[in-house]
Amino acid sequence: MADSFFHRSVVYICEHDEQGAMGLIINRPTHVMLTELLNHLEIDNNEASPRTTPVLFGGPVQKGQGMVIHNSHTAWKTSMQLSTDLFLTTSTDILETIGSDKGPKDALITLGYSGWAAGQLEQEIAENSWLTVIANDNILFHTPAEQRWHAAAKLLGVDIDLMSQSVGHA
Repeated sequence: MADSFFHRSVVYICEHDEQGAMGLIINRPTHVMLTELLNHLEIDNNEASPRTTPVLFGGPVQKGQGMVIHNSHTAWKTSMQLSTDLFLTTSTDILETIGSDKGPKDALITLGYSGWAAGQLEQEIAENSWLTVIANDNILFHTPAEQRWHAAAKLLGVDIDLMSQSVGHA
Protein backbone atom coordinates (compact mmCIF):
# COMPACT_ATOMS: atom_id res chain seq x y z
CA MET A 1 0.00 0.00 0.00
CA ALA A 2 1.20 3.47 -0.81
CA ASP A 3 -0.48 4.86 2.34
CA SER A 4 2.36 5.86 4.66
CA PHE A 5 0.76 4.12 7.65
CA PHE A 6 0.44 0.78 5.89
CA HIS A 7 3.33 0.70 3.41
CA ARG A 8 5.17 -2.58 4.13
CA SER A 9 3.09 -3.14 7.25
CA VAL A 10 2.22 -6.45 8.85
CA VAL A 11 -1.16 -6.19 10.56
CA TYR A 12 -2.51 -8.73 13.01
CA ILE A 13 -6.31 -8.66 12.60
CA CYS A 14 -7.81 -8.87 16.08
CA GLU A 15 -11.47 -8.55 15.21
CA HIS A 16 -13.39 -8.83 11.96
CA ASP A 17 -17.16 -8.93 11.64
CA GLU A 18 -20.03 -7.36 9.70
CA GLN A 19 -19.35 -3.99 11.36
CA GLY A 20 -15.72 -3.76 10.27
CA ALA A 21 -12.26 -4.83 11.33
CA MET A 22 -9.63 -3.88 13.89
CA GLY A 23 -5.97 -4.82 13.87
CA LEU A 24 -2.54 -3.90 15.12
CA ILE A 25 0.52 -3.14 13.03
CA ILE A 26 3.19 -5.45 14.46
CA ASN A 27 6.30 -4.39 12.59
CA ARG A 28 6.64 -0.66 13.33
CA PRO A 29 8.70 -0.08 16.49
CA THR A 30 8.56 3.46 17.82
CA HIS A 31 11.47 5.26 19.48
CA VAL A 32 9.70 4.82 22.82
CA MET A 33 10.94 1.99 24.97
CA LEU A 34 8.50 0.20 27.27
CA THR A 35 10.32 1.48 30.34
CA GLU A 36 9.57 5.08 29.24
CA LEU A 37 5.88 4.23 28.84
CA LEU A 38 5.84 2.59 32.27
CA ASN A 39 7.47 5.66 33.83
CA HIS A 40 4.92 7.93 32.12
CA LEU A 41 2.07 5.79 33.50
CA GLU A 42 3.77 5.67 36.93
CA ILE A 43 3.90 1.87 36.84
CA ASP A 44 6.61 0.13 38.84
CA ASN A 45 8.25 -2.65 36.87
CA ASN A 46 11.94 -3.18 37.54
CA GLU A 47 12.39 -6.13 35.19
CA ALA A 48 15.18 -5.93 32.59
CA SER A 49 13.06 -6.55 29.47
CA PRO A 50 11.09 -3.25 29.49
CA ARG A 51 14.40 -1.38 28.99
CA THR A 52 15.02 -3.19 25.70
CA THR A 53 11.43 -3.60 24.50
CA PRO A 54 10.22 -0.99 22.02
CA VAL A 55 6.58 0.05 22.00
CA LEU A 56 5.07 -0.58 18.55
CA PHE A 57 2.97 1.81 16.46
CA GLY A 58 -0.26 -0.19 16.24
CA GLY A 59 -1.99 2.14 13.83
CA PRO A 60 -3.35 5.61 13.21
CA VAL A 61 -6.54 5.31 15.31
CA GLN A 62 -6.40 6.46 18.95
CA LYS A 63 -2.61 6.68 19.01
CA GLY A 64 -2.61 7.06 22.79
CA GLN A 65 -4.50 3.81 23.41
CA GLY A 66 -2.20 1.07 24.64
CA MET A 67 -2.83 -2.53 23.65
CA VAL A 68 -1.01 -5.72 24.52
CA ILE A 69 -1.17 -8.91 22.43
CA HIS A 70 -0.01 -11.76 24.65
CA ASN A 71 -0.24 -15.47 25.36
CA SER A 72 -1.13 -15.42 29.05
CA HIS A 73 -4.39 -17.02 30.16
CA THR A 74 -4.38 -14.80 33.27
CA ALA A 75 -7.60 -12.85 33.73
CA TRP A 76 -6.44 -9.26 33.30
CA LYS A 77 -8.99 -6.48 33.86
CA THR A 78 -9.85 -6.09 30.18
CA SER A 79 -8.93 -8.96 27.91
CA MET A 80 -10.39 -10.32 24.72
CA GLN A 81 -9.52 -13.81 23.49
CA LEU A 82 -8.23 -13.66 19.92
CA SER A 83 -7.49 -17.36 19.44
CA THR A 84 -6.90 -20.42 21.58
CA ASP A 85 -3.67 -19.03 22.99
CA LEU A 86 -3.68 -15.31 22.10
CA PHE A 87 -5.32 -12.46 23.96
CA LEU A 88 -5.63 -8.69 23.62
CA THR A 89 -5.51 -6.65 26.81
CA THR A 90 -6.04 -2.92 27.13
CA SER A 91 -5.72 -2.53 30.90
CA THR A 92 -2.49 -1.39 32.50
CA ASP A 93 -2.40 -4.17 35.12
CA ILE A 94 -0.59 -6.45 32.66
CA LEU A 95 2.22 -3.89 32.29
CA GLU A 96 3.22 -4.35 35.93
CA THR A 97 4.11 -7.99 35.21
CA ILE A 98 5.71 -7.81 31.75
CA GLY A 99 9.09 -9.53 31.87
CA SER A 100 8.43 -11.30 35.17
CA ASP A 101 7.36 -14.86 35.89
CA LYS A 102 3.86 -13.49 36.71
CA GLY A 103 3.47 -11.91 33.29
CA PRO A 104 2.86 -13.36 29.86
CA LYS A 105 5.63 -15.45 28.32
CA ASP A 106 5.34 -13.40 25.12
CA ALA A 107 3.81 -9.97 24.57
CA LEU A 108 3.77 -7.09 22.10
CA ILE A 109 2.84 -3.62 23.33
CA THR A 110 1.35 -1.14 20.88
CA LEU A 111 0.02 2.39 20.91
CA GLY A 112 -2.89 2.98 18.56
CA TYR A 113 -4.68 0.56 16.31
CA SER A 114 -5.86 0.16 12.74
CA GLY A 115 -9.54 0.16 11.88
CA TRP A 116 -11.70 -0.48 8.82
CA ALA A 117 -15.38 0.30 8.30
CA ALA A 118 -17.82 -2.42 7.28
CA GLY A 119 -16.70 -3.93 3.96
CA GLN A 120 -13.62 -1.69 3.67
CA LEU A 121 -11.00 -4.34 4.41
CA GLU A 122 -12.75 -6.83 2.12
CA GLN A 123 -12.67 -4.22 -0.67
CA GLU A 124 -8.95 -3.56 -0.12
CA ILE A 125 -8.24 -7.31 -0.25
CA ALA A 126 -10.31 -7.62 -3.45
CA GLU A 127 -8.21 -4.79 -4.95
CA ASN A 128 -5.03 -6.80 -4.14
CA SER A 129 -3.89 -4.17 -1.65
CA TRP A 130 -3.12 -6.83 0.97
CA LEU A 131 -1.56 -10.27 1.07
CA THR A 132 -3.15 -12.44 3.74
CA VAL A 133 -1.64 -15.27 5.77
CA ILE A 134 -2.63 -17.27 8.82
CA ALA A 135 -1.26 -15.69 12.01
CA ASN A 136 2.02 -17.20 13.13
CA ASP A 137 3.18 -16.98 16.76
CA ASN A 138 6.83 -17.29 15.74
CA ILE A 139 6.57 -14.21 13.52
CA LEU A 140 4.45 -12.38 16.08
CA PHE A 141 6.71 -12.92 19.08
CA HIS A 142 10.08 -14.31 18.01
CA THR A 143 10.93 -12.57 14.75
CA PRO A 144 12.50 -9.10 14.98
CA ALA A 145 10.03 -6.39 13.93
CA GLU A 146 12.09 -5.36 10.89
CA GLN A 147 12.00 -8.95 9.57
CA ARG A 148 8.26 -9.64 10.07
CA TRP A 149 7.20 -8.30 6.65
CA HIS A 150 9.59 -10.64 4.83
CA ALA A 151 8.79 -13.56 7.15
CA ALA A 152 5.03 -13.19 6.61
CA ALA A 153 5.49 -13.14 2.82
CA LYS A 154 7.64 -16.28 3.03
CA LEU A 155 4.63 -18.10 4.52
CA LEU A 156 3.09 -17.69 1.04
CA GLY A 157 6.29 -18.80 -0.66
CA VAL A 158 6.83 -15.25 -1.91
CA ASP A 159 10.06 -13.27 -2.09
CA ILE A 160 8.42 -9.93 -1.34
CA ASP A 161 11.38 -8.02 -2.77
CA LEU A 162 10.53 -9.40 -6.23
CA MET A 163 6.89 -8.24 -6.13
CA SER A 164 5.79 -5.35 -8.33
CA GLN A 165 4.61 -2.15 -6.65
CA SER A 166 1.60 -1.95 -8.98
CA VAL A 167 -1.54 -4.03 -8.46
CA GLY A 168 -4.27 -5.24 -10.74
CA HIS A 169 -6.19 -8.22 -11.97
CA ALA A 170 -5.19 -10.53 -14.81
